[in-house]
Amino acid sequence: MRNPWQEISLDDYENHMKLDSVMQLQTLDSMMKEQLNDYPVSSVMILGVAGGNGLRHVPTDRISKIYGVDINPRYLEETVARYGYMGETLECLCIDLCENLEELPQADMVIANLLVEYIGYEAFQRVVEKVSSPIVSCGIQINGEESWVSDSPYIHVFDGLDKVHHQMEEWGLEEAMSATGYVLSRRAESPLPNGKKLVRMDFKNFD
Repeated sequence: MRNPWQEISLDDYENHMKLDSVMQLQTLDSMMKEQLNDYPVSSVMILGVAGGNGLRHVPTDRISKIYGVDINPRYLEETVARYGYMGETLECLCIDLCENLEELPQADMVIANLLVEYIGYEAFQRVVEKVSSPIVSCGIQINGEESWVSDSPYIHVFDGLDKVHHQMEEWGLEEAMSATGYVLSRRAESPLPNGKKLVRMDFKNFD
């Protein structure tokens, strides 16, 4: 079965995410700016990179390697087209994070924004164990009373995602990461329209 993310066009995804009634593209851009600049790391893996939202904030004077991982090869082609000026610093990897973990390299830090929702806690634990990063920064969506997909002219583009979506809870992610040897080190939240919010949770492994 093909993953529904392989069927959604990047234009539809980004046009939905940047609507004033959704505001996630803009919020995630700001979140990634902070994530990329909060730690003195030299390599970063971005899981679910899509079209590269937030990559414009990469401090290339310090970060020498960015791995952009996504299941949709067309997303990665667009990321390379947009950020080709980064040269060999940017390496895009087309990987199904529920299947082909042996292809994942090691990185100093993992960023996973709106990613755990679509692979689940257990698959994310396996990814984290494989990449073996001392720092993992996650952005998860906490929903209000409305549907987890905000209403928009593009809403039916996302109908197939029900097959892979996992409801996120802060305690659930913290519990999963704790079982993998990570401790919550930072938390911040950004309000979104419709009663939703994006919660950033950073974890550290002190081993």
